[in-house]
Amino acid sequence: MGIQANITAVENEIAEAADSVGRNPSEVKLIAVSKTRPAEDVAEALLAGTFEFGENRVRELLDKQRDIQDIDRAIDKIPNIRWNLIGHLQRNKVKSIINKIALLHSLDSHRLAREIELRAAAEGASMDVLIQVNAGGEAQKTGIAPDECGKFLSLVIAECPHIRVRGLMAVVPFVSDPEDVRGLFRQTRALYDRLKDEYAGKGADFTELSMGMTGDYKVAVEEGATMVRVGTAIFGERVY
Repeated sequence: MGIQANITAVENEIAEAADSVGRNPSEVKLIAVSKTRPAEDVAEALLAGTFEFGENRVRELLDKQRDIQDIDRAIDKIPNIRWNLIGHLQRNKVKSIINKIALLHSLDSHRLAREIELRAAAEGASMDVLIQVNAGGEAQKTGIAPDECGKFLSLVIAECPHIRVRGLMAVVPFVSDPEDVRGLFRQTRALYDRLKDEYAGKGADFTELSMGMTGDYKVAVEEGATMVRVGTAIFGERVY
C-alpha cells in the first residue's frame, strides 16, 4: 500500500480502538513520524489530509521545512503543517527551533528547560512542550521519573514563564506484545489526570497525552492517548 492508504488504515484502527472504550476518535491526533523520509513523502501525507508531523532531529526537521517549499503540488497545504519535535533536544540546538515547531514532546531535564526559557525570552516567544516521562524507568532513555514529575512541573512553572506545559509524553520499552506496556500507559494516564487537576489554573494547561508508536498505538488509544506517534506503519521502514 502507498502512504495515503497506510494513513487511512492507521486512522481506521485509531477509530476502532477509541470506539472500543467509548472515546470519540476525534480526541486522538495522528502524528506522522517522518524521520529519515524525504520531503516528497511528507508532501504525499500532506495531500492525504495529514497535517501533524513528527521529527527526531532538529537538522532534519529544518531541512524538511525548507525542502517541502519546493514541492509545487503541496504548496497550498504547507501553511497547515504542524511540526512536532519528538526526539531528544540538545541544548545547543534550542536556538534553532524557537518559533519553528508547534510542540516539543521531549522536555526531559531542568537544564533543557532553562535553556529554552533563555532562548525563548530573547526572541519574545514562548514554546509549548510536553514533559517526557520515562514510564518504564529505563536507564538508557532520558525523561523524568513518574514520581518526580510534579516537582519538575513546579520548577518549570516557577522559573520558565516562556514555556507552556501542555501535558506529558510517555516513553515505554519496545516490546513484541503491546499488552506488556498497557500498564505503563495506564499509569501515565493516571499521572496526567492527577497533574492536570492539581495544576489547573496554576500555570499549566494540560491538553495532550502523547503515548504510543507503530507497535502499540492501539493500546495507547485505549488507555487515553490524545496523540500517537506513528512512522513505520505510514511510511514503511526507516531509510538511513
